[in-house]
Amino acid sequence: MEVGGVLNREKQTERLAGMVGRNKRLHPSAWLNLLYVPALVLFAVFILYPFFKGIQVSFTNWDGYSQTFSWIGLDNYRRMINDPNIGTVIENTLIYGVCSTVFQNIIGLAYALLLNQSVKGRGIVRTIVYLPVIVSPLIMGYIWYFFFQLQGGALNDVVQLFGNQPVNFLDDPKWNVWIITFVNTYQYVGIAMVIYMAGLQSISKEYYEAAELDGASGRQRFWHITLPLLMPAITVNIVLNLIGGLKLFDVIMALTKGGPGYASQSISTMMFKVYFASQDAGYAAALGNLMFVLISVFSLVALTYLRRREVA
Repeated sequence: MEVGGVLNREKQTERLAGMVGRNKRLHPSAWLNLLYVPALVLFAVFILYPFFKGIQVSFTNWDGYSQTFSWIGLDNYRRMINDPNIGTVIENTLIYGVCSTVFQNIIGLAYALLLNQSVKGRGIVRTIVYLPVIVSPLIMGYIWYFFFQLQGGALNDVVQLFGNQPVNFLDDPKWNVWIITFVNTYQYVGIAMVIYMAGLQSISKEYYEAAELDGASGRQRFWHITLPLLMPAITVNIVLNLIGGLKLFDVIMALTKGGPGYASQSISTMMFKVYFASQDAGYAAALGNLMFVLISVFSLVALTYLRRREVA
């Protein structure tokens, strides 16, 4: 029996060695690199090619539809610099990007700090705060349009209850840009909250216990423990919010369509208007390159600055 058991074990060992050998022959490290190929192909087709094609189109007078076009050099970029509306459009874009980022992070962090504690019903509150994220931005814009609209809007109904005349919030340049910023903040604050909650739950409680024994107040614990250890989450949130806000499109189209005139236009909505209304694909491509530069500069500067402040 002992000899038979030894032989059986030897056969099993040989079988396992053979399987390992076959696996090595079937899956060498060089073959594993081929798994990158589908992703690289998709990236090249849907990202790199449109990017370089957009740069090429920006030097032409292509209308976006015809098969013929002419090279016009830097004329589209000169036109963009001299466009009397480009200053307003860039200012609006920066407001949507920077202010939405600030509001989303402040409110998201406040929610995370509150709901990270043992508060009754916190699961329901988390769901309510996160729920707008899963709604289409276009649908979210239309929902808030019915709240702010002049005739029959819920807000104007309240205004009229107090004997005042209805206010055209969406056509007033003093209001519409900030309403769009508010709606964008409201929709995506849930993402910031979730990222901050993940960051808070990764902080060891031992830090807080040691600080409490040393007599540190709640404010001191926040500034010297919570905030420094949350820097990775802050970095992720700020960069994502900046990118999303600077390319904001759907909510603007649903609420104001960029109007009146260029009062609430962003670069993305101006591109849409120039391409489809004016059939000027060359100028639209130049605007797209401007938006790419803005997003790249702001996101890279924010990423570089915030990564240096992260606790090693």
